[in-house]
Amino acid sequence: PYWSEQHKLLEEHDVNFCIEMHPGFLCYSNDTLLRLRKAVGPRIGANFDPSHLWWQGIDPIAAVRQLGQEGALFHVHAKDTRIDPYTSALNGNLDTKSYGDIMNRSWVFRSVGYGHTLGWWKDFVSVLRTVGYDYVLSIEHEDALMSPMEGLRKALDVLRTSVISEPAGEMFWAKD
Repeated sequence: PYWSEQHKLLEEHDVNFCIEMHPGFLCYSNDTLLRLRKAVGPRIGANFDPSHLWWQGIDPIAAVRQLGQEGALFHVHAKDTRIDPYTSALNGNLDTKSYGDIMNRSWVFRSVGYGHTLGWWKDFVSVLRTVGYDYVLSIEHEDALMSPMEGLRKALDVLRTSVISEPAGEMFWAKD
């Protein structure tokens, strides 16, 4: 009942509601978000943060494709995660150690480009364009290994290279 009532209010005011999918929250995956959306209506969508999906074993690119096709991709964060293969192999990824215990955690949040390659970020931006997302990429800094300003500069370096800023040209080679 709560979400149905909230959805009516969203409709009345022509507002969309973004939910950041995060473990421990009401919606932590595409499945949980899309079930809520189906139950209450299309004003509910994702504030998409790939960093929360990697350590759950979810492929953010596959997730974006599905959310985009469902019209449920409302906002996107640019934040990376690095999974430590050694620690993860020993402990799995449901890690409750302090975020400051970088050496012993299975995964840590990183600045864009420090968990996944430039090529991955180019693929991510390309799939965002493919599904019609043409809005903000919010850089979110939670990297314990560098200052916020350095993290911002480095994230901007990766994203400036990755973001497609011009409209696509005519596909002259593929005319019907």
